[in-house]
This record gives sequence, C-alpha cells and structure tokens, in this order.
Amino acid sequence: MSEVLKGRAWVFGDDVDTDLIYHNKYLAETDPKNMPQYSFEYYPGKEGFAKGVKPGDFVVAGKNFGCGSSREHAVYCLKEAGVPVILAETCSRIYYRNAINNAYPVLFVKGISDAIKAGKLNDGDELEVSLSAGEIKNATNGETFHGDAVSDLEKDIMSAGGLIPYLKSHKK
Repeated sequence: MSEVLKGRAWVFGDDVDTDLIYHNKYLAETDPKNMPQYSFEYYPGKEGFAKGVKPGDFVVAGKNFGCGSSREHAVYCLKEAGVPVILAETCSRIYYRNAINNAYPVLFVKGISDAIKAGKLNDGDELEVSLSAGEIKNATNGETFHGDAVSDLEKDIMSAGGLIPYLKSHKK
C-alpha cells in the first residue's frame, strides 16, 4: 500500500451500525466482489454511495463505526469498492478485528467526530492519508488530523493478505 493515499471523503456521523453499512437482507450474497453495490443503501442521505464511490475514496466516521452485528460483509463491501482505509475516531471491536483479519486498515483519529460536527470534514473534501504516520490532511481546507498509525503487526497481517495467510506463513 502506498505511503500517502489521496482521495475524496465520504463523511458519516457517530454510531454507524453494520446494518447501515451492509443491510442484513443481503447476507445471502457470498461473493465479496458483488457486495459493494449494497453499501450504505439504507444510510439516510448516503443511498447513492454505491454508485458514487470511486476507488481511492475514504469513509470518514465519528465514534463507534461498525457497531451492531458481527458481519464481515460490512468490511468486504467497502474493501471491494476500493475504499483503501476507514478513518474513524473509534470503531467497534468486532468491526476492527474483522477489518484487520481481512487485510483492511482502520485508522483511529482522535477528535474526528467533533471535526465532522464542526464542518471541518465534509463529503467531497480531498484528503491525503499517511498510514504509517497516522496523519490526515484535508487538502480542501488545510485542516490536519492525527491518528494512530497502523502498527507493524497490522502491516504484516495486511501484507500477508489477512490473518489466516499471516498465520500460515508463521507456522513452525
């Protein structure tokens, strides 16, 4: 993964439930490549996300992203849509584990929830994200945010293609 990622922001609030990311009526879909078309279909105001998202765009959220049911579909649909990383103040533990286990990074960014509420991060803003430094620059308005960098272990898991390939490569 590139050191600095650049793309557009899709901004969400706090408590984004997995049913809003990927509704349970589509759980019978088993091919991750078909999942992006259902992303955020039931999120008020973001019903057009699946048609409008472009590879390289970012999902930016406040606190408790991915709360609710444990479903890997909520990770797969965004990863397969080309969203390179989730930027959130916090996310549910199960969403985070599903993401890392499936080689999908999440950056925790302190204060991002308040920045969203204050209008310092908006849909369509152009962002530059450094995974190793945990820095997010909003090129649209000059704001900079600092988060937790992706750890070395997370990088290793992602480089291996997920937790299972990582464990297989470290089997003694």
